[in-house]
Amino acid sequence: DAVKWVEEEVALPEFPQDANLREFYVSEMTAHRFFIDASTLNPGKDGVVRYVLVVRTRGGATNISYEGIRCESRELKIYASGHKDGTWTKARKSEWRPIENKPVNRQHAALARDLFCPAGAAIQSAAEGREALRLGKHPQAL
Repeated sequence: DAVKWVEEEVALPEFPQDANLREFYVSEMTAHRFFIDASTLNPGKDGVVRYVLVVRTRGGATNISYEGIRCESRELKIYASGHKDGTWTKARKSEWRPIENKPVNRQHAALARDLFCPAGAAIQSAAEGREALRLGKHPQAL
């Protein structure tokens, strides 16, 4: 009998600091810039890699979210959104949904495929994820 997957308790992280942001490549189709707060990178025992994503638009807006990627099922969950005043608001609809690989908004596909779920398995440590960010792609990414 297969063991039922259970998600671990999730606590909101510290608000992102610019010094901890690591930019990652998404697509030449987007003018936005995408960053992970490396200090929040947290591969859980439940197979979910959690992190803070910061998106800076060409127009000057900044979007901040605390998210998780479940590598095994290639799904994404948004736990909370960040605000300019340094506070979080928990997502009203925090549910798992499939990661889509679309040309423009493919940041989650880039994170899953290229960085945090190499060959479909979750990274084992935050250090492994930070190294993948530093290299621009996980060494085992397909």
